[in-house]
Amino acid sequence: MRISEIMSRDVQVARPQDSIQSVARKMAEIDAGAMPVCDGERLQGMVTDRDIVVRAVSEGRSFETPISEVMTPDAHYCYDDDDIRAAADRMAELQVRRLPVVDHDQRLVGIVALGDIAREGKDKTTGQALEEISDAPPNN
Repeated sequence: MRISEIMSRDVQVARPQDSIQSVARKMAEIDAGAMPVCDGERLQGMVTDRDIVVRAVSEGRSFETPISEVMTPDAHYCYDDDDIRAAADRMAELQVRRLPVVDHDQRLVGIVALGDIAREGKDKTTGQALEEISDAPPNN
């Protein structure tokens, strides 16, 4: 099964120039702990609630600081035609629970979460990925 069959296509994104406060508000409204940052359709990075706390609040940055200053640039992603096993392996390797999904033109087309894989995985894909994600300290 391909990622394009299970990913969420309706992805809320932040723009690099959006303020930390506006992005945090949007994340709270949609109950998300992470959000892709896109300039147009191109993925520029990811921002997590942890990025906002560690890179913004702890440093005393203004709420008007552009999110591009605290996001994680060069975000990891998977392709829409990747197999779900490959995506689960990538999540385990990176110790993340969600990945942006891009097409081969590098345009953001969705996001896939470990829960999406869990709903469709017919083997031990999800359990193994979750175990590997949870075994070591998170990267972010």
